Amino acid sequence: MAAIVRISSVCHRGVKLQFYRSSLLARHLVTQQKDQDRSYLLTARIHGSSSLRAGSVSKAASLHWTGERVVSVLLLAMGPAAYYFPGPAIDYSLAAALTLHGHWGLGQVLTDYVHGEPKIKMANAGLFLLSTVTFAGLCYFNYNDVGICKAVALLWSK
Repeated sequence: MAAIVRISSVCHRGVKLQFYRSSLLARHLVTQQKDQDRSYLLTARIHGSSSLRAGSVSKAASLHWTGERVVSVLLLAMGPAAYYFPGPAIDYSLAAALTLHGHWGLGQVLTDYVHGEPKIKMANAGLFLLSTVTFAGLCYFNYNDVGICKAVALLWSK
């Protein structure tokens, strides 16, 4: 069974739809079976929730997602840079990027698995404390010891 749906007629980026309400929207689909040449009219329902209409929240989430991807790509680029050009700038950049990447990742785990207002607040406070201690520890290690780049090189050399 083949179905043809034109999503672009329903959603365009940056365009507020005039007919988009909190009620269910009905769109028609045309399908064909292989054995028969008759077309059947089906109805697909799209639920329009109020959270999808919040423009500023959607924009903030989009920017956050983009920031996560930028940090991920920077971490990929910092690997070879740390190998070929070890130094304090790369060490502190790695400390910041690794801490931020871990903070955002654990934040998503908390969002998925922690429920209830007091539990969420305690988990977020613990996450901020963990991220702060992690960043401070990495900066302390970079300043008072050999640094992240040379420490990884020493681990690989033995």
